[in-house]
Amino acid sequence: MAAGSDIHSTAIVHEGATLGSGVTVGPYAVIGAEVELGEGCNIGPHVVVEGRTRIGKGTRIFQFASIGGPPQDLKYRGEPTRLEIGDGNTIREFVTMNIGTDGGGGVTRIGNTNTVMAYAHVAHDCMIGNNVVMANAATLAGHVTIDDYAIVGGLVAIHQFVHVGSSAILAGGAMVSLDVPPFCTAAGDRASLHGLNVVGLRRRGFSEATIKSLRSAYRTLFQSSLKLKDALARLAEEHGDCPEVGVLARFIEDSERGVCR
Repeated sequence: MAAGSDIHSTAIVHEGATLGSGVTVGPYAVIGAEVELGEGCNIGPHVVVEGRTRIGKGTRIFQFASIGGPPQDLKYRGEPTRLEIGDGNTIREFVTMNIGTDGGGGVTRIGNTNTVMAYAHVAHDCMIGNNVVMANAATLAGHVTIDDYAIVGGLVAIHQFVHVGSSAILAGGAMVSLDVPPFCTAAGDRASLHGLNVVGLRRRGFSEATIKSLRSAYRTLFQSSLKLKDALARLAEEHGDCPEVGVLARFIEDSERGVCR
């Protein structure tokens, strides 16, 4: 146990756990044998961190969260899979995050400076980027990918293997069964597109010229009568100098499930 750690007398920290300097573990928390906590982590009361779980520095986990438990996958048979959480994350009350499965690459990975609100669930083999917000009771099935700066609204449910692009926003209660392109807003059951996430783009500092190009690209892709391959070709002709339009086009070209329209 590193110097400067503050472990409550009622907490249970397995002797095999690795704790960085300045770690705080609250009352009745349980830290398992293969857990690694980076420096400055704050583990709240009654939190359980188990399994092969590594948490980066400065992450705060609030009371009653369950981190690193076995995947809710009937095929799982105790394989040595992992959960990796980056730096500076905020994980609120009753959040659940599971380790990966052999069939999904063996790891569930959460990046840096994400905010995961109360009762949210991150299933096995999910990949979450950086600066993502998951609002209350947002639920990810297995193998979901969420790119940087995406916002997942409250009570959203995302089907397994769905990919949500960067700076996309999913409205509260959305049921998402297809990929959501970057920079877009999706809502409804089953979720469909409702324009660009213009507010989010401006907050990130995107220029008005870039937003104008993305608006034009959105209209070409989703509001014209062009076939998708022809729409993508037009984007290359008209917006080849805009990197963000290129990101949007490549996302659609690479989609395996198909995208919301």
